[in-house]
Order: sequence, then C-alpha cells, then structure tokens
Amino acid sequence: MTKLVLLHRADSIYQDEPDRVYDFPVQYLRAVSEAVGDRVIYYEPVKAGPRGYFAVAKIAQVIPKPGAEGRYLALIEPGSYLPFDRDVPRLHQGRPWEASLADSEGRPLTGGLAQSAVRRLTEAEFAAIVREGLPVDLPEIEARRYDPTPHAAEPPPPFERPVIERLISRPYRDVAFRRKVREAYDYRCAMSGLRLRNGGGRPEVNAAHIRPVAHQGSDAVRNGLALSGTLHWMFDRGLVSVADDGTILVSRNKVPREVEDRLLVADRRLCLPKDARDHPHPANLRWHRENVFGQVPLEGGQPWG
Repeated sequence: MTKLVLLHRADSIYQDEPDRVYDFPVQYLRAVSEAVGDRVIYYEPVKAGPRGYFAVAKIAQVIPKPGAEGRYLALIEPGSYLPFDRDVPRLHQGRPWEASLADSEGRPLTGGLAQSAVRRLTEAEFAAIVREGLPVDLPEIEARRYDPTPHAAEPPPPFERPVIERLISRPYRDVAFRRKVREAYDYRCAMSGLRLRNGGGRPEVNAAHIRPVAHQGSDAVRNGLALSGTLHWMFDRGLVSVADDGTILVSRNKVPREVEDRLLVADRRLCLPKDARDHPHPANLRWHRENVFGQVPLEGGQPWG
C-alpha cells in the first residue's frame, strides 16, 4: 500500500466526487492500485483555486470506468472522507510539503511531477499535511471556542494520537464535520433562516448528516445541513426533507400547518451556503427523500407538543 496526493478541481469534466469516486487515466493505474486500502490527500491545483490540500480519504477499490476505455475509477471507502478543518497551503515556510516537488535547495519546482494528477506521498509527509489541516487538539479548540472563562495558564500540549487513529475516531470526526458545516452555512439554520446564539455567543445550530454515516453517508459538507435543534429532530424523523431544487418538503399529515409556518422560511426554500461547492449533493437529498421522508414512525411526544 502507499499514500497518494490526488489532484481535484471542482469544475472537473470527469466523474470526480471526492467523497465517493476519483476518475483517472490508465497512466496512473499502477500508483492508484498500490494505494487500495490506504489513505489519499486531495489537492486543488493552482489554476483551479486557492485551496491547496483540502481533504483526506481512503481508497477501497479500483475498477475500469464503464464505457470509457483507458480510464478507471477509484472508489472511496464510505465514511472515510474528511475535509480539513483548514485548507493547507501549498508551501510551508516557503518549501513544498512534498520533497519530490522541491529542488536541492528546497525551492518549489514547476512543471513535471508538480503537474501530475497523482503523486506518491511519504508517511511523514502525509502525517505532516494531515496534522496541519486537522489539528490534534481540534475537539479542545472547539470546546474552548466560546468559553468565556479566562484561563490562568496555557493548557498542556495535547496528547498526540497516531494520525490514522484520529481519522477513524467518530468523536473527532463529528467535531470536524460540525465545524465545517456550520461555517459553510454561516451558522444559520438552513430551513428557518435564523442565526441564533446563546448568552456566551455559542451558535444554536446543529450539523445534520443528510445521509447518515451508518448508511454509507460521508462527512463531506455536501452531505450536511445546518439546522436548529427542532428542525434537526424533524429532518432525522422524516417530517421534513429537501427537493433537488432546494424546496423544503413537509410531511403534512404529521406536521401541523401552524408549526410549519412558525419554523420554516416564508418561501420554503433552503438557505444555501455562499460557496456552491458546499451545496447539498442531489444524490444525498434523493437518498433522504426515498429512505427517510415520511417513513419513520413517530414515537413519544413532538417538540411542539
């Protein structure tokens, strides 16, 4: 097995969906095949945007691309994709993170391997990039974010668990997912349009998976919605859903009209992130409509009681 950097651009003409599949030509087949069962880091090329390294995932399988001779698909292991909390710049202290992209004096090279869509990555380089994009103490950073209590002394350095252990930790991934989704929606509920904060300034909005991780959903922002607590409850129980055009759907035989009027934006259309790359993926919305909307038996009382 080997670790890789995979170049990806949001406007790709190929069948690229970073949390699901990576489309590549035969010239990279050997390298990608060697990475099956191992992790990869996604990288946005200079001409495509400013992000640099932006996410990590795991390759589960490589298959020929149906109907496209000479092209292959790397299938991403469900639940393995995780966007970085902060994009990692292409250079660190003026030097490339990848030694193969630097000359003998550490200066960035142009052309050649730097333009390759697939690059091998050493274990040390992989760990360094992930550590920069997903800080070891991310849960502690989030916990202290809205803590008004001053700290007399700096907290001790966090215990650094192995990179892979951190990447498969559900509590760590939940924090990373919550931070990215709430930021993408500007801490505003996508269905009510409200941006509420408590007395300490903490946002009163949840990050909801559209397709749950337990059902092969990913931690990509495109599989998330920022929702208030009540609307998160309703979404998970299939009382509300979203059409492909952003129209909010309501299970009218279960949700009273006056409750709908109080909770949802007047035009019944989802409040979307500014960045189109963060908009809900139609496949995730379709899964929710087909598998959850109107299909979950309601037990106990409703929050509007």
